[in-house]
Amino acid sequence: MDLTGRAVVVTGAGRGFGRALALRAGRLGARVYVSARGHATAEKVAAEVVADSGATAHAFACDLSEPASIRAFARDVAGLTGHVDVLVNNGARYLRGPDLWDADDDAIGDTVASGATGSLLTTKHFLPLLRASAGADVVNLVSSAAEARSNRSPAHPAFYAAKAAQAGFADVLSQRLRPEGIRVISLYPPDFDDGDPLAPSWEDAPRTADRPLTAQSVVDCVLFAIGQPRDCFIRSFHFEQA
Repeated sequence: MDLTGRAVVVTGAGRGFGRALALRAGRLGARVYVSARGHATAEKVAAEVVADSGATAHAFACDLSEPASIRAFARDVAGLTGHVDVLVNNGARYLRGPDLWDADDDAIGDTVASGATGSLLTTKHFLPLLRASAGADVVNLVSSAAEARSNRSPAHPAFYAAKAAQAGFADVLSQRLRPEGIRVISLYPPDFDDGDPLAPSWEDAPRTADRPLTAQSVVDCVLFAIGQPRDCFIRSFHFEQA
């Protein structure tokens, strides 16, 4: 796949899947715009992208639980590019704990705000740049926690609530943006094995039927979906759980 010249924005790119996708996009020729809650973290990943592939990469601080921070992020990206081709809503706070009382009120509010409101407002404020693209995609990394009657994740109920809200938003947005040719693609992976794309183990990871899902495979699903002709609208990926 070739992403040469395409502008790809990845939220929550400071580690894990977001970082892996940013590095892979850079290798495919994209201009990469990465955000993390801390600017130093985002700068580190942008520097890794540049060193790894020579791609253009820019770093931004964005707290997805703060609307003003999201607006500033979108405004700053707009100062560097006239369009965005791919927006990846990956950032969200993960909160662990099976019982509602296992987390304080601020942590619960932050989890719901970053995962639900954060995705909604990020898409809203990047929409002008997406509309300026010749063919834009919005990619949402949701979670199997948003699937009906899912209870396998050890996440806190607030995380389940955030992901269910994100899924509902993505579902209706897919219908409403289709007339404009903007695709909305959502992925519902179970917990998967993160890997480091800069480590030898990334290429050597066993990706067999008896093993857990890997970040490599989730990245491949994203690239497959955005690489399809513009008449192909893949709304979602659901994964069998081991």
